[in-house]
Amino acid sequence: MSAAILAINAGSSSLKFALYADAPELDLLGQGEVAGLNGAPRLSARKAGDAATGRALIGVADPNDALRVALDWIEAEFPQIEFRAIGHRIVHGGDRFDAPVVVDDAILQQLEALDPLAPQHQPFNLAAVRALRSRFPHAAPVACFDTAFHAGWQDSARRIALPRRFHEAGVRRYGFHGLSYEFLTERLRTLAPGAGRAVLAHLGNGASVCATRDGRSVESTMGFSVLDGLPMGTRCGAIDPGVIFHLHRQFGLDFEQIEHLLYYESGLKGVSAIGADMRDLLASPEVAARQAVDLFVHHCVGAIGALTAVLGGIDALVFSGGIGARAPAIRAEICARLEFLGIVADAQANAGNGEHISTAASKVDVFALATDEEIVIARHCRAVLGV
Repeated sequence: MSAAILAINAGSSSLKFALYADAPELDLLGQGEVAGLNGAPRLSARKAGDAATGRALIGVADPNDALRVALDWIEAEFPQIEFRAIGHRIVHGGDRFDAPVVVDDAILQQLEALDPLAPQHQPFNLAAVRALRSRFPHAAPVACFDTAFHAGWQDSARRIALPRRFHEAGVRRYGFHGLSYEFLTERLRTLAPGAGRAVLAHLGNGASVCATRDGRSVESTMGFSVLDGLPMGTRCGAIDPGVIFHLHRQFGLDFEQIEHLLYYESGLKGVSAIGADMRDLLASPEVAARQAVDLFVHHCVGAIGALTAVLGGIDALVFSGGIGARAPAIRAEICARLEFLGIVADAQANAGNGEHISTAASKVDVFALATDEEIVIARHCRAVLGV
């Protein structure tokens, strides 16, 4: 049997996984995703070095089924593998968990208590932890937190302007997408080692922007919840709180209806009335589609500008996520509106989805990088195990 580390990113509508050799280099053995659990479930998976293969799934109705399908694929392709550790992306670590930790019963109970802070994510993350602890009791279950990267924020960035008793009860800004930002920060150390002030834009169905100084997070557009900040695929992003009261009083929506509206029917989907996929919106001739794209770009520009001000300047701008890494049209529009900061995009490099997409004349290095949360999880597993 060969020892391996499994990284799991379990959500409500998809499950991503990656398998690595338990060696210093953490060589990728295979990876995949079970997506479309809310519609047409499909597995896309590949062994390292092979082209991705996909097939429609029959009878996959929930995340538990998705986990079973992923494990069946791994066991079929790697029959001699034994998991030494299984790392999990956990969206919320609250104000206690600021580093990866091996999950025992007591810690699992503490993490379950955080479900109200991330009800659309945390229960699904923890369901995978429970299932895999039961099935593979000899594999160390390691929780890796999206909030941990932002744990060093100053009070002025952390605090919400509510009475102090709510802050003490956990109503504060936490920041998210931390595993992605951790990966991008490490890549930036190699690509632009002198870039002390960096703005990282994780733009996808979920989207946020983060300001880092010398590799440490100092602020982000997501705060108390993953609903905050930029407009996203189906989430509204930052919203005037008065709108929520208005939706109740004038439109008769109750609490559950408003929550569903803001999380699942808003953002690009709500504005365009077409869908949440940026590729569809960019290809559409509909006015509403263009309005959704313009709204997204407008808020991205504003967020990058605001975080540049927080840093007192900017040395590097990094685009990532499904949109950030693969939508050159969006990057071009954002960079064009940020020329006042000295940002000059290279049209050819940007159109070709190159990694370094700014010109030699640009005062700011601009990059488009695919993120890799799973390798970050695997690295944390080895560190926690003391390897």
